[in-house]
Amino acid sequence: MTKLCIFAGTMIGSYAGWYLGAAVGWGFWGAFIVSGIGSVAGVYVGWKLAKKLEE
Repeated sequence: MTKLCIFAGTMIGSYAGWYLGAAVGWGFWGAFIVSGIGSVAGVYVGWKLAKKLEE
């Protein structure tokens, strides 16, 4: 369950970061960097969610 939540969080965070970076108009590299930050945030949120579900 932990791996699934982390995977889902990574995918959602990465997509949201890419969309946000592109919407602001930062171009490819700006969207890429914000997508990476979103991925890291998604890993954290997915991990916390998995721990919460295990309780």
